Amino acid sequence: MENKPLVSILMGIYNCADTLEEAVESIKAQTYDNWELVMCDDGSSDNTYEIAKKYNEENPEKFVLIKNEKNVGLNMTLNNCLKVAKGDFIARMDGDDISLPERFEKEVNFLLENPDYAIVSTPMHYFDKDGIFRTGKGGGAPKKEDLVKGTPHCHAPCMVRREAYMKVDGYSVDDKLLRAEDYHLWIKMYKEGFKGYNLEEPLYMMRDDRDAIRRRKYKFRVNEAYVKCFAVKALGLPKWKYVYALVPLVKGLVPMKLYTILHKMKDK
Repeated sequence: MENKPLVSILMGIYNCADTLEEAVESIKAQTYDNWELVMCDDGSSDNTYEIAKKYNEENPEKFVLIKNEKNVGLNMTLNNCLKVAKGDFIARMDGDDISLPERFEKEVNFLLENPDYAIVSTPMHYFDKDGIFRTGKGGGAPKKEDLVKGTPHCHAPCMVRREAYMKVDGYSVDDKLLRAEDYHLWIKMYKEGFKGYNLEEPLYMMRDDRDAIRRRKYKFRVNEAYVKCFAVKALGLPKWKYVYALVPLVKGLVPMKLYTILHKMKDK
């Protein structure tokens, strides 16, 4: 297949008409060009699908478009993208975010130069209409025992070898994994012996809400605790590490004013 892209970008799209063009244009502006963008509309009620269709009609080799019959959620949507993706490297991207111009070039180069690693990701800039308000930290290779502490890689800016996705059958679909799907994915991959690395340079901008932390539902903290327990069992970690599952549950009980202060201190 002479025209086979090296990189397939998976993008689940849902009611993101206001931001989709900016997201796609950031992909078109990449310094690395051997990619395809696989978009799957998850039952949008706005004109998200029509915007994506415009790109598909202009260049169907670069922009692949599929559509779910009904809204099924991000995990199943990404699995549907995987089914049609052609690349050996699978990247992620959300329809309301921005990839900085050298993101794919630097991630591809890392995977080509480091065959022992299957996953590469980067920290993210968090932004809203007023600009960047926080920048995450990253760098280095998380160890298997580190995974019980929290998700080791940012999901949206990741690039992963296809074989790792195939080995774990893609994303697991379960209500107990809502808002912790990527965390669960990394644990499955590390269980199978795959390793990941975080570049130090932020190469991705995530559109976020400065007050989102205040609205995080307790059931999502319960889901995180469930995944931490899964990490201990799946990775064969010492049983005492189950104590880490208590962390998100306790955090959810901390008064929001105090938790916000502690969260800001952590990012400094």
